[in-house]
Amino acid sequence: MTLQGMVKGTRNMLGRYVGKWFYDKGIPFDAANSPYFPPMVSAIQRVGSGPILDEEVEEVTKWIEEYKQSWPMIGITLMSDGWLNKVSTKEFLNFLAYSPKGTAFLSSKEVSGTKKDANFYVRLYDQIVEEVGDKHVVQFITDNARACVSAGSKLMDKRKDLVWTLCAAHNIDLMLEEIGKFKIVKETLEEARLVSRFIYNHP
Repeated sequence: MTLQGMVKGTRNMLGRYVGKWFYDKGIPFDAANSPYFPPMVSAIQRVGSGPILDEEVEEVTKWIEEYKQSWPMIGITLMSDGWLNKVSTKEFLNFLAYSPKGTAFLSSKEVSGTKKDANFYVRLYDQIVEEVGDKHVVQFITDNARACVSAGSKLMDKRKDLVWTLCAAHNIDLMLEEIGKFKIVKETLEEARLVSRFIYNHP
């Protein structure tokens, strides 16, 4: 390998590792505009950066394609997760696939301004199952909203080989919210918040 090739390879490696650090911790890309960022990178190695994001997208896309090849053998669990963008106030429903080989993001549907009843959800759930391939879907997990519960039952009526399940994490979250309403728990939590605020405000 030539010296130029070695430098290029090192540059790409540096860029990708820095990129992975950004992605893993959800650090805004604007952080790279800090006046302290360039000296930090230069101190690591005095080279520029390559097309970091494009290379990561290519790698993830390749991994997902390999991931999909395992679906006919082991099947997947589809998971739905609602999300509200507090800045734009837009609502989204994200769909993910889980299997023993890992979890992958599949798609996101904007659902702002729509009537979110059982019929709406069952149409959406049925659509994503169709896109993925019903022969691959073993289980479908949703949150515990009444409309989602009804939609899950209707989905199982239509697709006999699919099992719909409530999200355990959401169940626990709802239980903790109810526990937090007890007077003694509520008062204890408020006292803990006061202590926490005092500690953070008096370093």
